[in-house]
Amino acid sequence: MASTDLSRLGAVFDLDGVLIDSHDQHRDSWFLLAEEIGRPISPEQFKESFGMRNESVIPHVFRWAEEGDKVRIQELGDRKESLYRQLLRSEGLDPLPGVVKFLTLLRDAGIPCVVGSSTVRKNIEVCLTMTGLEAFFGEHYAGAEDVSRGKPAPDVFLEAARRIHRGPAVSFVVEDAHVGIQAGRSAGMRTIAVTTTHSAETFVGDAEPDLIVDSLEVLSLDSLRPWFE
Repeated sequence: MASTDLSRLGAVFDLDGVLIDSHDQHRDSWFLLAEEIGRPISPEQFKESFGMRNESVIPHVFRWAEEGDKVRIQELGDRKESLYRQLLRSEGLDPLPGVVKFLTLLRDAGIPCVVGSSTVRKNIEVCLTMTGLEAFFGEHYAGAEDVSRGKPAPDVFLEAARRIHRGPAVSFVVEDAHVGIQAGRSAGMRTIAVTTTHSAETFVGDAEPDLIVDSLEVLSLDSLRPWFE
């Protein structure tokens, strides 16, 4: 594919662990909430929650509410996200290495970019604004409120691609979580795993991506061309 054709592509990015690293703030906000409600969680439970929506984490991983208790789940989820944003604002946030460079390459090639995340839209907005990444995404993002099923279902990535008017066949996903790679594959998109959260050897089976990198610093337009020729 000639470089002039690259504008046909669509770039879909997960947020946390790909564009930014707010792992500590997510962890601390969950543990603060656990302390508030007197329901402790283990580090293993927190790790299991990576990439999942609060609607799944709260009843199934932390077991803080029954699956059908939507009011309580929403209440706990809202409180957790409020704590998370408070921590972000007090501690600050920067893009991960290579993010601005790669996004600039994509923008210069005319490739639209969109965020597809399991988190709520307000968190996406805060993170993009704090890091200055809104310059690359504008209002192109899809969050937990925009789809009925979370990852590993493909819904959020399909919705994200729709918002930049791209189909799955010309889109690629950049993810750090196993469920995210599964979602990208289920969506029919090419997938890139970044090893910020999980080691390369753990991306196997239905979570095996097309490409694994340690950082977005190593990505270039040449990384994409062979897939879309």
